[in-house]
Amino acid sequence: MSTRSEAGRRTSTVPDGWQLFYSGKVRDLYRSAQHEGRVLMVASDRVSAFDRVLEPGIPGKGALLTSLSLWWFAQLDVPNHLVDSSSELPAGAMLVKSLDMYPIECVVRGYLSGSGWVEYQRLQSVCGVALPAGLRDGDRLPEPIYTPAWKAPLGEHDENITFERTVELVGPDAAAALRDTSLAVFATASAIAERRGVILADTKFEFGADPVTGELTLADEVLTSDSSRYWDAALYETGDRTASFDKQIVRDWLAGHWDKAGAPPELPAEIVERTAARYRELIERLTGI
Repeated sequence: MSTRSEAGRRTSTVPDGWQLFYSGKVRDLYRSAQHEGRVLMVASDRVSAFDRVLEPGIPGKGALLTSLSLWWFAQLDVPNHLVDSSSELPAGAMLVKSLDMYPIECVVRGYLSGSGWVEYQRLQSVCGVALPAGLRDGDRLPEPIYTPAWKAPLGEHDENITFERTVELVGPDAAAALRDTSLAVFATASAIAERRGVILADTKFEFGADPVTGELTLADEVLTSDSSRYWDAALYETGDRTASFDKQIVRDWLAGHWDKAGAPPELPAEIVERTAARYRELIERLTGI
């Protein structure tokens, strides 16, 4: 076995022969000469907010969110990149197909929240999509909207783009397939979550093309607490639109204790544990495990 360790990052153990070729804010990717066309994707316990990796990580986060992705892959009738998730792999790891990834984050919003609410107050739109007047923070949209973003290189900010811009980037057929598949998967996932008393407010998907068949394939993590905004449906009905099952606890604490200048402060133990507890609760609510 080999390990990878950097200052401030939890050591990840990977099988011998796998070499790191990409390290993102929370995920590490490995290749092996013995596994052509395959990638070992390891979700770490690192947590990020406002485009910064924070300290400390959330214990068990990588394994928790990977298990949630695996559960969702099994619920969705759409091709995905999963090859293996056996117990022989490290915790938080998936063996996946190597795909020709599209440079698009496929964001779908079913509710008005976050950056969408900020824009709506100024322009009565979200990412250029016009919306009715009179909506409030947390309101359900008349129908889900597709608001793609261009995936910027590491270290740069992703950029919200129009559908027309995605056509320019990937061509009309791929752009339409990304949009239509994203909306369809969101609809399916929303219905599943609602039956379990959970609201899927918004999420982002990533897709690639199978290099052999060209088939559109769902990739990366899917419908996790890091890529999605989930709310407790019962609390939402009472008017509480802040009880999310994601890292909003971290964002809220950081916003009140950091001016975004210099290094962010270390997260208190209470914030770390509360965030981990919300991750665990969501998985229990959705999967029943």
